[in-house]
Amino acid sequence: MNYRRVVITGIGPVTCIGTGKDEFWNSLKTGKSGIKRLLGADTEEWQGIDVQIGGEVKNFTPENYFSDPKLLKSIQKDMDKVTQFAIVGTKLAVEDANIDFTKTNTERVATFVGTGIGGITTTCNDQVALLKSGQKKVGVRSIIKLMPNAPSGFIGILWGLKGRSKCDSTACASGLDSMLDALNWIRLNKADVVITGGTESTIHPLSVASFSNMGALSKRNCTPEEASCPFSKERDGFVMAEGAVILVFEELSHALKRGAKIYAEVIGGGATCDASHITAPHETGDGAARAITEAIKDANIKPEDINYIHAHGTSTPLNDARETIAIKRVFGEHSKKIAVTSSKSMTGHLIGAAGPAGSAVCALTIHSGIVTPTINYRIPDPECDLDYVPNKAREQKVNVGLVSSLGFGGHNTVLALRKFNG
Repeated sequence: MNYRRVVITGIGPVTCIGTGKDEFWNSLKTGKSGIKRLLGADTEEWQGIDVQIGGEVKNFTPENYFSDPKLLKSIQKDMDKVTQFAIVGTKLAVEDANIDFTKTNTERVATFVGTGIGGITTTCNDQVALLKSGQKKVGVRSIIKLMPNAPSGFIGILWGLKGRSKCDSTACASGLDSMLDALNWIRLNKADVVITGGTESTIHPLSVASFSNMGALSKRNCTPEEASCPFSKERDGFVMAEGAVILVFEELSHALKRGAKIYAEVIGGGATCDASHITAPHETGDGAARAITEAIKDANIKPEDINYIHAHGTSTPLNDARETIAIKRVFGEHSKKIAVTSSKSMTGHLIGAAGPAGSAVCALTIHSGIVTPTINYRIPDPECDLDYVPNKAREQKVNVGLVSSLGFGGHNTVLALRKFNG
């Protein structure tokens, strides 16, 4: 089938290692960790929580990005932090793409932004208020603040985007699922531009306590910068992080007509379900392997065309070993020639924004010819025996790369990107 071609023209990260493409990319190239002791770790609400580290966005305030008093009032009253991250990421991505929506048919601009959990801070705070003080203390705007589709909805409102607006909520695959949907929406001529990506604001005592109790989180409170160590033998869990990564997907001729810079072409994707366990990845890597295979087929490429993978790479014992198995199942001996990295070693795990973060890394890697490292890789694990680009960036031409997201529920999503060559 002759699909319309789709390219990435804008990147807007809001993360613990940087806000904006340049700061984000410079941190990645130099192997800078953004994981620290939580700012609120010593407050009463965090007492008794055994994990006190995370990837918090530093000095975040919407006033740094928006100046209209009426809008700022709405941001404070109507938006949970999960939406605030998303609208700042959108502003950065739109500016990076240099796209003027006053000169664009906004009925052909869609908004697909995923989140795994949505406005959990609003949910928890208002439940406390209800139990402590009764119904009158529950916020009038609580529902619109906590609903997972609020980020997509507000992006459409603020930029006047009248195409389809929706939210995928598939745990850690949420953002990449939204991006796969964005690819296909443009391919099928339903839109010319899609604002897409993911956002998350889950650094809250409830979510941290729950993830910790299930044994998913690293508890290295004394060395936070070293806590996330994907594929290294001493890995003991992921590190919770917050933020948003928004990208501009654009139909190729639309982008060329306005002279847009192009980071990479989005050429295919795949998605599967493990159908085996609600939290653990399939022991044989079956679902992840099938998603990779589907993405390769959809992109109309060969396995040996791929020389880079931004892995899900959470730093949990099960994920990293089984993701390695999946890669080896698909690529066989060629897997030894593929650079496999995880930026979660620096950013922590952004849950619904993790796939978009990986996609930004992959696009910038293809665009620049620099493969960023997996830091904190100290002790090789016999079960993880691929090239993880340990600790130091390298110059390497990448023509085709994959991005992987594996979510609770058995969701496996893979996106394929290629260097744009006209």
